[in-house]
Amino acid sequence: MSESWVNSAERIGSDLLLDLAGPGSRRAVLIRALRRAVREGRLAPGTRLPPYRSLAANLGLARNTVADAYAELVAEGWLTARQGSGTRVARRAAPVASSRVPRKVPHRPAGPVHDLRQGRPDTGSFPRTAWSAAARRALNAAPNDAFGPGDPQGRTELRRALADYLGRSRGVRTTPERIVICSGFAHALRLLSGCGILRGRLAVESYGLGFHRSLLDAASVRTLPLTLDGDGARVGELAGLSGVRAVLLTPAHQFPTGGPLGPERRSAVVDWARGRDGLVLEDDYDGEFRYDRDPVGAVQGLDPDRVMYAGSVSKSLSPAVRLGWLVLPERLVAPVLAAKGEREAWASVPDQLTLAELITSGQYDRHVRRMRRNYRDRRDRLVAALAERAPHIVPTGIAAGLHAVLRLPPGTEQSVLKAAAWQGLALDGLDDFRHPDATDRAPDGLVVGYAAPADHAFAAAVEALCRALPPAP
Repeated sequence: MSESWVNSAERIGSDLLLDLAGPGSRRAVLIRALRRAVREGRLAPGTRLPPYRSLAANLGLARNTVADAYAELVAEGWLTARQGSGTRVARRAAPVASSRVPRKVPHRPAGPVHDLRQGRPDTGSFPRTAWSAAARRALNAAPNDAFGPGDPQGRTELRRALADYLGRSRGVRTTPERIVICSGFAHALRLLSGCGILRGRLAVESYGLGFHRSLLDAASVRTLPLTLDGDGARVGELAGLSGVRAVLLTPAHQFPTGGPLGPERRSAVVDWARGRDGLVLEDDYDGEFRYDRDPVGAVQGLDPDRVMYAGSVSKSLSPAVRLGWLVLPERLVAPVLAAKGEREAWASVPDQLTLAELITSGQYDRHVRRMRRNYRDRRDRLVAALAERAPHIVPTGIAAGLHAVLRLPPGTEQSVLKAAAWQGLALDGLDDFRHPDATDRAPDGLVVGYAAPADHAFAAAVEALCRALPPAP
């Protein structure tokens, strides 16, 4: 006889009573309801939940909605899933006794409850279905030599796809022969410093990632800061820096302060490179994501022989996909390849083929457009919450990327960071990104990464942020 679903500690029927009222997507509401059922003890530890199809039919939801909700709760530790055992309530997910008296003494959470740190995309939005379908198509079509030792320059399929994509979306002027695949921008810095293209003294923006400065310092490359204003780096200062023949910039969206490099300065830095026989390294870390207008084209398009262009999928797809690219002047391809070695040791060839298929099929463009809408909505919600709860806190920079800078009253940055930590909120202060030799200092501020929290957790993260902000003077 076939086994039926019954309400018990072992299995639960598909007629499980769940309250699906409240704001948010159907997926978010279902996740919230399942968590509540576990906390209240209506779903005991070890209880086996109905299959996706059964629960979806009973609740009038799409099967994928239930599947995604289960996957999210498995990732959070509320549920477990094993082949042949189904999806169960985790043994450690014991309900909280209703008679428990709340603690009256405030205490700091053991770890971050909310994550608003910069540089983190929405991992839940990774295009799993499109990626897996592209992987199947790519591997089925791949020639046998794709499974041998990897070419250090990267697979031709990916370099051709990137040459087309970067040309039409970012205004990059290149051919596949001038592209070298790497595992991300940090790897690009190691390659460029390892082969001597970046050496001696390198001009950088006065605010940026300390991790990148540390990599350069380890390669005996001394970084000299250029001051910043509303038009980006003051590239006119390059003329006064002796021995400097290269500069690292984030022209589309200065990291982290948020402004673009002004049109006159874009031309000026290219003219400087031509006159000094120098180079510009353009870090286009989030150039696809601009919300108030079409993205500005890459500086590389002004002079492909003087500008090296670097990008990756760490913001558009996921930092777990270790793929990036360098678009180089023709004369620099050989030394970079010599620094990589005879075989590809960093970038997975199957991943390269998959990304190439994702781009050529149009799925990558569709994903970027979808994430552009999602991140624009996240930013709008953040700005609206600030306008309502803390109108004296002003977001600065352009509407772009995965982070926003919030200007704070003078002398409050460190106290706000401490208050955020007490709220269980992981957050970056603007001063953490300042070059130690910088002569300029930006006003106190927060670098708020609005992409990282899951959709269902975003409102709570913004609420925690608002509670940590200082009151109006």
